[in-house]
Amino acid sequence: MRARSAAPLPFVFDPQAAHAMSTVTEAALTEALRAVRDPQTGVDYVASRQLENLRVEGGDVSFDIVLGYPAKSLHPALRKALIAAARSVPGVDNVSVNLVTRITKHAVQRGVQLMPKVKNIVAVASGKGGVGKSTTTVNLALALASEGASVGILDADIYGPSQPMMMGIEGRPESLDGKSMEPLENYGVQVMSIGFLVEPDQAMIWRGPMATQALDQLLHQTQWRELDYLLIDMPPGTGDIALTLSQRVPLTGAVIVTTPQDIALLDAKKGLKMFEKVGVPILGIVENMAVYCCPNCGHTEPIFGADGGKRMAEQYGVDYLGALPLNMQIRVQADSGKPTVVAEPDSEVAGIYKAVARQVAVKIALKAKDYSGKFPTIAVSAST
Repeated sequence: MRARSAAPLPFVFDPQAAHAMSTVTEAALTEALRAVRDPQTGVDYVASRQLENLRVEGGDVSFDIVLGYPAKSLHPALRKALIAAARSVPGVDNVSVNLVTRITKHAVQRGVQLMPKVKNIVAVASGKGGVGKSTTTVNLALALASEGASVGILDADIYGPSQPMMMGIEGRPESLDGKSMEPLENYGVQVMSIGFLVEPDQAMIWRGPMATQALDQLLHQTQWRELDYLLIDMPPGTGDIALTLSQRVPLTGAVIVTTPQDIALLDAKKGLKMFEKVGVPILGIVENMAVYCCPNCGHTEPIFGADGGKRMAEQYGVDYLGALPLNMQIRVQADSGKPTVVAEPDSEVAGIYKAVARQVAVKIALKAKDYSGKFPTIAVSAST
């Protein structure tokens, strides 16, 4: 007796599954994601080639967005916008977004070799003392670190180091090999300063060549631990140390700090021109002590003048990064070793520092990358 074959299963048509299979494509998702633009650059992540590893499996979608600058505080809002854009495509059920921060080395002055463990070096200069350059440096460094970057500070003011006090660090650097020094650290930021090697009240009575040599040792004999950014707190003026730094140190760019006062602007312009002459890009101008706001009555007064830094930025065609108020708390917090960004991270002033730091990081990310490490070493030998 012949065995009877099993009856075929009835064909079940699932319109929802068929709809998902017909509409959820990489092309459709890519087009939808074009609606989300980088808030810092105004360019969508598809056009800027920051969309990577797009995968579609039925109604499940996953992809990476690669950011060239640290922006941890922006991640929740960005992830929400990306998920909403992906779900606007019919048939998409689950969306997985991976936000990746990829900070790379960028080009520096021609003929200057990059440091092996430091990706980007930024000089923070003023051309004049007393305008809040060191306070700006420390808060920008802390702002970058709070956004997820690995950051260091080199205190290049040999005659008047202030970073040990501002960063709340005491002690001397250790040497594990007898040749190099370990950076000291606080608030997640690595720091090196001549202030760690001398007594606080000891005057550095050195001529230019000695100070320059000491600074070179602080930079190159410090065992920096894989830094995304090293901020150099430059000495005032455009003398030996400042000039040597701008010529020999691989600088990704410079930030100029000034007050609105004409006499401060005069020296800030000299500092800007010095960097331009040696081929160091100006990342922007920060206007410090821009306005005073009375804590009692709320009256504001531009004690040092109004918009001087903004006019300077327009004159030289560089970016105006922002203005900081003349605020006693900024000074008190820096003097106490707990700068504003860590003392009051959610304050309006800390928000300004973070916005300035993010602009600096974005401008660096948009610069030409350094590819020297990808080229092979070519040895030429005489033929026999």
